[in-house]
Amino acid sequence: MLKVAIIGASGYTGGELLRFLKDHEKVEVVAATSRQYSNTPVRKVHPHLQDLDLKFEDKAPGDIDADLVFTATPHGASMNIVPQLVETGVKVVDLSGDYRFDDISIYEKWYGLKHKKPLDAVYGLPEMYREEIKKANLVANPGCYPTGSILAGIPLVKEGLVDTIIADSKSGVSGAGIKPTPATHYPNISDNIVPYAVTTHRHMPEIQEKLQKFGNVRVSFTPHLVPVIRGIITTLHSFPNQEVTSEEIQQMYKNHYQDEPFVRVLDAGEIPRLSSVRGSNFCHIGCFEIDDNGRLVVVSAIDNIAKGASGAAVANMNLMCGFPETMSLESCGLHP
Repeated sequence: MLKVAIIGASGYTGGELLRFLKDHEKVEVVAATSRQYSNTPVRKVHPHLQDLDLKFEDKAPGDIDADLVFTATPHGASMNIVPQLVETGVKVVDLSGDYRFDDISIYEKWYGLKHKKPLDAVYGLPEMYREEIKKANLVANPGCYPTGSILAGIPLVKEGLVDTIIADSKSGVSGAGIKPTPATHYPNISDNIVPYAVTTHRHMPEIQEKLQKFGNVRVSFTPHLVPVIRGIITTLHSFPNQEVTSEEIQQMYKNHYQDEPFVRVLDAGEIPRLSSVRGSNFCHIGCFEIDDNGRLVVVSAIDNIAKGASGAAVANMNLMCGFPETMSLESCGLHP
Protein backbone atom coordinates (compact mmCIF):
# COMPACT_ATOMS: atom_id res chain seq x y z
CA MET A 1 0.00 0.00 0.00
CA LEU A 2 1.13 3.52 -0.78
CA LYS A 3 1.43 5.56 2.41
CA VAL A 4 -0.11 8.99 1.84
CA ALA A 5 -0.30 12.11 4.01
CA ILE A 6 -2.22 15.36 3.59
CA ILE A 7 -0.75 18.55 5.02
CA GLY A 8 -3.54 21.06 5.60
CA ALA A 9 -6.34 18.50 5.56
CA SER A 10 -9.08 20.46 7.34
CA GLY A 11 -10.08 22.66 4.38
CA TYR A 12 -12.39 21.87 1.50
CA THR A 13 -9.60 20.47 -0.68
CA GLY A 14 -8.38 18.35 2.22
CA GLY A 15 -11.87 16.97 2.73
CA GLU A 16 -12.16 16.16 -0.98
CA LEU A 17 -8.78 14.44 -0.98
CA LEU A 18 -9.91 12.26 1.92
CA ARG A 19 -13.19 11.49 0.16
CA PHE A 20 -11.47 10.35 -3.02
CA LEU A 21 -8.75 8.43 -1.16
CA LYS A 22 -11.02 6.75 1.38
CA ASP A 23 -11.81 3.77 -0.85
CA HIS A 24 -8.66 3.81 -2.97
CA GLU A 25 -7.48 0.22 -3.36
CA LYS A 26 -3.77 1.05 -3.30
CA VAL A 27 -3.59 3.84 -0.72
CA GLU A 28 -3.43 4.14 3.04
CA VAL A 29 -3.86 7.63 4.49
CA VAL A 30 -1.37 7.65 7.37
CA ALA A 31 -1.61 11.31 8.39
CA ALA A 32 -3.93 14.28 7.98
CA THR A 33 -2.46 17.41 9.53
CA SER A 34 -4.16 20.45 11.02
CA ARG A 35 -2.86 22.73 13.74
CA GLN A 36 -6.32 24.06 14.55
CA TYR A 37 -7.97 20.64 14.86
CA SER A 38 -5.09 18.55 16.23
CA ASN A 39 -6.38 15.35 17.88
CA THR A 40 -9.90 15.99 16.56
CA PRO A 41 -11.59 13.15 14.62
CA VAL A 42 -11.73 13.98 10.92
CA ARG A 43 -15.50 13.33 10.86
CA LYS A 44 -16.05 16.25 13.25
CA VAL A 45 -14.71 18.66 10.63
CA HIS A 46 -15.75 16.74 7.50
CA PRO A 47 -19.12 15.32 8.57
CA HIS A 48 -19.63 13.35 5.34
CA LEU A 49 -16.65 11.13 6.27
CA GLN A 50 -18.36 9.40 9.19
CA ASP A 51 -16.72 6.01 8.63
CA LEU A 52 -13.17 7.38 8.34
CA ASP A 53 -11.29 6.38 11.48
CA LEU A 54 -8.66 9.11 11.45
CA LYS A 55 -7.71 12.06 13.63
CA PHE A 56 -6.04 15.30 12.64
CA GLU A 57 -2.46 15.70 13.84
CA ASP A 58 -0.18 18.69 14.27
CA LYS A 59 2.94 17.25 12.67
CA ALA A 60 5.99 18.90 11.18
CA PRO A 61 6.73 17.85 7.60
CA GLY A 62 9.92 16.13 8.72
CA ASP A 63 7.99 13.94 11.13
CA ILE A 64 5.64 12.54 8.51
CA ASP A 65 6.38 9.00 7.37
CA ALA A 66 4.79 8.75 3.94
CA ASP A 67 5.61 7.85 0.36
CA LEU A 68 3.58 10.73 -1.10
CA VAL A 69 2.35 13.95 0.46
CA PHE A 70 -0.38 16.31 -0.70
CA THR A 71 0.34 19.86 0.42
CA ALA A 72 -3.07 21.52 0.62
CA THR A 73 -1.53 24.67 1.98
CA PRO A 74 -1.90 28.37 1.08
CA HIS A 75 0.20 30.17 -1.50
CA GLY A 76 3.47 31.14 0.13
CA ALA A 77 3.27 28.37 2.74
CA SER A 78 4.02 25.50 0.37
CA MET A 79 7.44 26.88 -0.54
CA ASN A 80 8.43 26.45 3.13
CA ILE A 81 7.31 22.80 3.17
CA VAL A 82 7.73 21.26 -0.27
CA PRO A 83 11.57 21.49 -0.59
CA GLN A 84 12.06 19.69 2.71
CA LEU A 85 9.81 16.84 1.58
CA VAL A 86 11.31 16.54 -1.91
CA GLU A 87 14.86 16.51 -0.54
CA THR A 88 14.04 13.44 1.56
CA GLY A 89 12.75 11.53 -1.47
CA VAL A 90 9.05 11.94 -0.80
CA LYS A 91 6.80 12.47 -3.81
CA VAL A 92 4.72 15.64 -3.54
CA VAL A 93 1.55 16.97 -5.16
CA ASP A 94 1.30 20.65 -4.24
CA LEU A 95 -2.13 22.28 -4.49
CA SER A 96 -0.92 25.86 -4.03
CA GLY A 97 0.29 28.21 -6.75
CA ASP A 98 3.91 28.18 -5.57
CA TYR A 99 5.27 25.80 -8.22
CA ARG A 100 2.88 26.23 -11.16
CA PHE A 101 4.86 28.75 -13.19
CA ASP A 102 7.80 28.09 -15.47
CA ASP A 103 8.80 31.73 -15.06
CA ILE A 104 9.20 32.50 -11.35
CA SER A 105 9.16 36.24 -12.06
CA ILE A 106 5.53 35.90 -13.20
CA TYR A 107 4.67 34.16 -9.94
CA GLU A 108 6.39 36.84 -7.89
CA LYS A 109 4.65 39.64 -9.79
CA TRP A 110 1.10 38.24 -9.60
CA TYR A 111 1.27 36.68 -6.14
CA GLY A 112 3.24 39.52 -4.56
CA LEU A 113 5.69 37.10 -2.95
CA LYS A 114 9.42 36.48 -3.21
CA HIS A 115 9.89 32.79 -3.97
CA LYS A 116 12.21 31.31 -1.38
CA LYS A 117 13.17 28.08 -3.15
CA PRO A 118 12.11 27.44 -6.76
CA LEU A 119 12.14 23.78 -7.78
CA ASP A 120 11.55 21.94 -11.02
CA ALA A 121 7.92 20.82 -11.01
CA VAL A 122 5.65 19.29 -13.62
CA TYR A 123 2.39 21.14 -14.19
CA GLY A 124 -0.27 18.71 -13.07
CA LEU A 125 -2.70 18.76 -15.99
CA PRO A 126 -2.61 15.21 -17.39
CA GLU A 127 -4.25 16.37 -20.60
CA MET A 128 -1.01 18.30 -21.23
CA TYR A 129 1.76 16.51 -19.34
CA ARG A 130 0.68 12.93 -18.65
CA GLU A 131 4.03 11.29 -19.51
CA GLU A 132 6.02 13.89 -17.56
CA ILE A 133 3.77 13.46 -14.52
CA LYS A 134 4.48 9.72 -14.51
CA LYS A 135 8.18 10.41 -13.94
CA ALA A 136 7.82 13.39 -11.58
CA ASN A 137 8.65 13.70 -7.90
CA LEU A 138 6.97 17.11 -7.62
CA VAL A 139 3.73 17.97 -9.38
CA ALA A 140 2.16 21.42 -9.20
CA ASN A 141 -1.60 20.99 -9.28
CA PRO A 142 -3.30 23.52 -11.59
CA GLY A 143 -5.59 26.26 -10.34
CA CYS A 144 -9.31 25.69 -10.61
CA TYR A 145 -10.09 28.51 -13.04
CA PRO A 146 -7.11 27.61 -15.26
CA THR A 147 -8.22 23.98 -15.49
CA GLY A 148 -11.57 24.85 -17.07
CA SER A 149 -10.13 27.62 -19.24
CA ILE A 150 -7.10 25.73 -20.51
CA LEU A 151 -9.05 22.59 -21.39
CA ALA A 152 -11.60 24.70 -23.26
CA GLY A 153 -8.87 26.58 -25.12
CA ILE A 154 -6.25 23.99 -26.07
CA PRO A 155 -7.80 22.73 -29.34
CA LEU A 156 -8.36 26.27 -30.66
CA VAL A 157 -4.81 27.39 -29.92
CA LYS A 158 -3.20 24.13 -31.04
CA GLU A 159 -4.93 24.34 -34.42
CA GLY A 160 -3.89 27.99 -34.84
CA LEU A 161 -7.49 29.18 -35.12
CA VAL A 162 -7.27 32.05 -32.62
CA ASP A 163 -4.76 34.52 -31.28
CA THR A 164 -6.96 36.03 -28.55
CA ILE A 165 -9.19 34.34 -26.00
CA ILE A 166 -11.52 35.95 -23.48
CA ALA A 167 -12.43 33.66 -20.59
CA ASP A 168 -15.45 34.59 -18.46
CA SER A 169 -15.77 32.28 -15.44
CA LYS A 170 -18.43 31.84 -12.74
CA SER A 171 -17.39 29.97 -9.59
CA GLY A 172 -19.17 28.57 -6.56
CA VAL A 173 -18.27 29.97 -3.17
CA SER A 174 -16.32 26.88 -2.07
CA GLY A 175 -13.53 28.23 -4.27
CA ALA A 176 -12.95 30.92 -1.64
CA GLY A 177 -12.04 28.27 0.94
CA ILE A 178 -13.53 27.10 4.21
CA LYS A 179 -12.90 30.28 6.20
CA PRO A 180 -15.88 32.69 6.08
CA THR A 181 -15.29 36.18 4.68
CA PRO A 182 -17.52 39.22 4.03
CA ALA A 183 -17.55 38.29 0.32
CA THR A 184 -18.85 34.78 1.03
CA HIS A 185 -21.25 35.73 3.84
CA TYR A 186 -24.69 34.41 2.85
CA PRO A 187 -26.54 37.78 2.71
CA ASN A 188 -23.79 39.19 0.50
CA ILE A 189 -23.59 36.38 -2.06
CA SER A 190 -27.13 34.98 -2.13
CA ASP A 191 -29.19 36.29 -5.09
CA ASN A 192 -26.08 38.02 -6.34
CA ILE A 193 -23.28 37.69 -8.90
CA VAL A 194 -20.04 39.42 -7.99
CA PRO A 195 -17.25 40.10 -10.52
CA TYR A 196 -13.89 40.46 -8.79
CA ALA A 197 -10.25 41.06 -9.75
CA VAL A 198 -11.77 41.71 -13.17
CA THR A 199 -8.44 42.37 -14.92
CA THR A 200 -5.94 41.37 -12.24
CA HIS A 201 -6.73 37.82 -11.14
CA ARG A 202 -3.58 35.75 -10.56
CA HIS A 203 -4.97 32.84 -12.58
CA MET A 204 -4.87 34.85 -15.82
CA PRO A 205 -1.09 34.55 -16.35
CA GLU A 206 -1.29 30.84 -15.48
CA ILE A 207 -3.88 30.29 -18.21
CA GLN A 208 -1.85 32.28 -20.71
CA GLU A 209 1.51 30.65 -19.90
CA LYS A 210 0.10 27.15 -20.37
CA LEU A 211 -1.94 27.89 -23.50
CA GLN A 212 1.12 29.48 -25.06
CA LYS A 213 2.71 26.02 -25.09
CA PHE A 214 0.40 25.36 -28.05
CA GLY A 215 0.74 28.67 -29.89
CA ASN A 216 0.95 32.42 -29.58
CA VAL A 217 -2.21 33.59 -27.80
CA ARG A 218 -3.33 36.47 -25.62
CA VAL A 219 -5.67 35.70 -22.74
CA SER A 220 -8.08 37.98 -20.94
CA PHE A 221 -9.86 36.57 -17.91
CA THR A 222 -12.56 37.75 -15.53
CA PRO A 223 -13.92 35.67 -12.64
CA HIS A 224 -17.29 35.99 -10.92
CA LEU A 225 -18.57 34.60 -7.62
CA VAL A 226 -22.05 33.07 -7.91
CA PRO A 227 -24.41 31.74 -5.20
CA VAL A 228 -23.73 28.03 -5.65
CA ILE A 229 -21.49 25.80 -3.55
CA ARG A 230 -19.55 23.88 -6.18
CA GLY A 231 -18.55 24.31 -9.76
CA ILE A 232 -17.02 26.58 -12.37
CA ILE A 233 -18.64 27.45 -15.67
CA THR A 234 -16.20 29.07 -18.10
CA THR A 235 -17.45 30.78 -21.25
CA LEU A 236 -14.64 31.18 -23.77
CA HIS A 237 -15.03 33.86 -26.46
CA SER A 238 -12.81 34.02 -29.52
CA PHE A 239 -12.82 35.01 -33.20
CA PRO A 240 -11.45 32.24 -35.44
CA ASN A 241 -9.19 33.44 -38.24
CA GLN A 242 -10.95 31.27 -40.82
CA GLU A 243 -14.48 30.23 -41.61
CA VAL A 244 -15.55 27.22 -39.56
CA THR A 245 -18.86 25.68 -38.61
CA SER A 246 -20.15 24.65 -35.22
CA GLU A 247 -20.02 21.03 -36.30
CA GLU A 248 -16.39 21.32 -37.43
CA ILE A 249 -15.36 22.86 -34.12
CA GLN A 250 -17.20 20.19 -32.15
CA GLN A 251 -15.53 17.43 -34.19
CA MET A 252 -12.13 19.06 -33.66
CA TYR A 253 -12.68 18.90 -29.89
CA LYS A 254 -13.88 15.31 -30.08
CA ASN A 255 -10.78 14.32 -32.02
CA HIS A 256 -8.49 16.10 -29.58
CA TYR A 257 -10.03 14.64 -26.43
CA GLN A 258 -11.11 11.22 -27.71
CA ASP A 259 -8.60 9.38 -25.49
CA GLU A 260 -8.93 11.56 -22.41
CA PRO A 261 -10.65 9.73 -19.53
CA PHE A 262 -11.91 12.84 -17.76
CA VAL A 263 -12.98 15.15 -20.60
CA ARG A 264 -16.39 14.77 -22.18
CA VAL A 265 -17.10 16.72 -25.37
CA LEU A 266 -20.82 17.35 -25.78
CA ASP A 267 -22.80 17.57 -28.99
CA ALA A 268 -22.79 20.88 -30.90
CA GLY A 269 -25.21 23.30 -29.26
CA GLU A 270 -25.39 21.31 -26.01
CA ILE A 271 -24.29 23.47 -23.09
CA PRO A 272 -22.49 21.99 -20.05
CA ARG A 273 -24.19 22.13 -16.65
CA LEU A 274 -22.59 22.47 -13.25
CA SER A 275 -24.84 19.76 -11.84
CA SER A 276 -23.55 17.29 -14.43
CA VAL A 277 -20.00 17.44 -13.06
CA ARG A 278 -20.68 18.21 -9.40
CA GLY A 279 -18.62 15.94 -7.14
CA SER A 280 -16.78 14.38 -10.09
CA ASN A 281 -13.37 14.63 -11.71
CA PHE A 282 -14.87 15.25 -15.15
CA CYS A 283 -14.73 18.31 -17.38
CA HIS A 284 -17.61 18.80 -19.82
CA ILE A 285 -17.00 20.98 -22.88
CA GLY A 286 -19.75 22.09 -25.23
CA CYS A 287 -21.77 24.86 -26.91
CA PHE A 288 -19.48 25.51 -29.96
CA GLU A 289 -21.84 28.21 -31.26
CA ILE A 290 -20.81 30.91 -33.75
CA ASP A 291 -22.70 34.20 -34.12
CA ASP A 292 -23.16 36.42 -37.17
CA ASN A 293 -20.07 38.44 -36.28
CA GLY A 294 -17.88 35.33 -36.32
CA ARG A 295 -17.62 35.02 -32.53
CA LEU A 296 -17.13 31.45 -31.35
CA VAL A 297 -18.42 30.50 -27.88
CA VAL A 298 -17.10 27.40 -26.10
CA VAL A 299 -18.27 26.50 -22.60
CA SER A 300 -16.62 24.21 -20.04
CA ALA A 301 -17.87 22.98 -16.67
CA ILE A 302 -15.87 21.46 -13.82
CA ASP A 303 -16.26 20.96 -10.10
CA ASN A 304 -13.81 23.49 -8.69
CA ILE A 305 -12.73 21.37 -5.70
CA ALA A 306 -12.70 18.07 -7.63
CA LYS A 307 -11.35 18.36 -11.19
CA GLY A 308 -10.24 21.87 -10.21
CA ALA A 309 -8.26 20.70 -7.18
CA SER A 310 -8.45 17.41 -5.24
CA GLY A 311 -9.69 15.07 -7.96
CA ALA A 312 -6.93 16.26 -10.26
CA ALA A 313 -4.42 15.81 -7.43
CA VAL A 314 -5.47 12.18 -6.95
CA ALA A 315 -5.22 11.58 -10.71
CA ASN A 316 -1.69 12.99 -10.55
CA MET A 317 -0.86 10.72 -7.62
CA ASN A 318 -2.14 7.74 -9.59
CA LEU A 319 0.09 8.61 -12.53
CA MET A 320 3.15 9.29 -10.35
CA CYS A 321 2.79 5.96 -8.58
CA GLY A 322 1.96 3.71 -11.53
CA PHE A 323 -1.73 3.21 -10.75
CA PRO A 324 -4.52 3.51 -13.33
CA GLU A 325 -5.20 7.24 -13.72
CA THR A 326 -8.93 6.79 -13.06
CA MET A 327 -8.59 4.73 -9.87
CA SER A 328 -11.07 5.98 -7.20
CA LEU A 329 -12.18 8.78 -9.56
CA GLU A 330 -14.70 7.01 -11.78
CA SER A 331 -17.89 8.43 -10.25
CA CYS A 332 -20.02 10.67 -12.48
CA GLY A 333 -21.61 13.95 -11.40
CA LEU A 334 -24.59 14.49 -9.11
CA HIS A 335 -27.39 15.77 -11.34
CA PRO A 336 -29.84 17.21 -10.41
